[in-house]
Amino acid sequence: MTSLDHLPEIRTELYIDGEPRGADDALQVIDPADGVSVVGYAAAADAKQAASAVAAAHRAFPEWAARTPRERAELLAAALAPLEADRPATAEVLTRENGKIRMESLIDSAVFEHRCRMVIGLAGEIGAVTTLPAPPYRTEISHLPLGVVTIIVPFNWPPAILGASLPQALLAGNTVVVKPPPTAPLATARTARLVAEGLPPGVLNVVTGADAEIGAALIQDDRVKKVCFTGSPAGGRRIMAMAAETLTRVTLELGGNDPAIVLADAVLDSEAMLRLADSAFASAGQICMATKRLYVHRSRYDEVVEGLSGLLDATRLGHGLARGVTMGPLHSPRQRDYVRELLDQARACGAEVREFGRAADGEDVSRGNFLRPSLVLDPPDHARVVVEEQFGPTLPILPFDDEDDVVARANDTWAGLCSSVWTADPDRAAAIAGRLRSGYTFVNAHGAGHLDERAPFGGFGHSGMGRELGIEGIREFMDTHAVGFPA
Repeated sequence: MTSLDHLPEIRTELYIDGEPRGADDALQVIDPADGVSVVGYAAAADAKQAASAVAAAHRAFPEWAARTPRERAELLAAALAPLEADRPATAEVLTRENGKIRMESLIDSAVFEHRCRMVIGLAGEIGAVTTLPAPPYRTEISHLPLGVVTIIVPFNWPPAILGASLPQALLAGNTVVVKPPPTAPLATARTARLVAEGLPPGVLNVVTGADAEIGAALIQDDRVKKVCFTGSPAGGRRIMAMAAETLTRVTLELGGNDPAIVLADAVLDSEAMLRLADSAFASAGQICMATKRLYVHRSRYDEVVEGLSGLLDATRLGHGLARGVTMGPLHSPRQRDYVRELLDQARACGAEVREFGRAADGEDVSRGNFLRPSLVLDPPDHARVVVEEQFGPTLPILPFDDEDDVVARANDTWAGLCSSVWTADPDRAAAIAGRLRSGYTFVNAHGAGHLDERAPFGGFGHSGMGRELGIEGIREFMDTHAVGFPA
């Protein structure tokens, strides 16, 4: 295993009302590559400290909301200035606490800033007024911010996911409390604090801590007007139930079971195969919009299996900071064991499971949460690896013969986040995409790297509710206000 003895332990504090604050307890963060190395400690807030963050945001709201969108945009743009220089250090911390390889951590951090700057570019649209002309009235319709917003971030791509809600909430005129993930809080707390330091006190607050200890204070306080949560359906149900007590609005992004459909006429050159592999196995499969089910026309089935097998065989496992490593560990032992369960059940159902790759030179993958990437060939549709979201480095590949049949199978799921159609015919792609029940459909690609971030993003069904990104994502943090004048 790569020696990390030279790396310091990281410590982060709370950031409330423009000031760093300590806590009586701390979250210990463990490196998932070996399960024992301490990456660092994040201050663990209690309910009283979480409530003080909400109070600070509530006090800051009137003045922040009174600024014009362009004024807020200018302040946010200035607050982003320290991020680029800090990116290598932040990425190193993120890899150590999350497990992903360094390049993915650098991308994660860069996407946060990119998304912030995209929202800044929409500042001119935020204050737009629609006029309904007289008679009988001349009515002006505008949008107003909600108030205090709580943003709860997951472990897998925390800065990037924060970038899909934080700048939108701020530019809309809200004030925010960010809660980083308890198992990987360090990089997110670091990034959010850097931005908060450039904004007026109380506009952006950062509170780390255990969910059970501070969740109610950040969700059920009457001063919290919106909760934005990314996580699992089970977590979303808990958030929604808690928010119902105070009629607090929610935006929920709860993962997916994304189907990719490869038609008989698909172009499957080397670049396309790389896109297909990356869509399922980037970040060891721990991406909400990863391909989770691959349906391939029977005439192309063997070609796809062989192509993916060759690419996956080049996988080198190890610590995300080590040279030559292309895939790190899963984030938690629980998730590793869950994926193993799915594979065992698939074998019991009669499916063939092929595993690929090996440890990178000098890397010990017998410890930690490592799993070799795998393909599950022709499992039954009822197999758990098909029905459930794996969130790990495995992919079921299922043959099909008929388009109507494969569309029905793709739609037969609890989820509806993303989907993709692979074909040489754009009209055929559009026709099939129009029948898929998902919030976003890719054509000849799949995944975050191919997302048009000007468009709204979110899911159908149990994949959640509400939309992020684009002007629609900003409007999620606002409410309409109509003023009618008599003719």
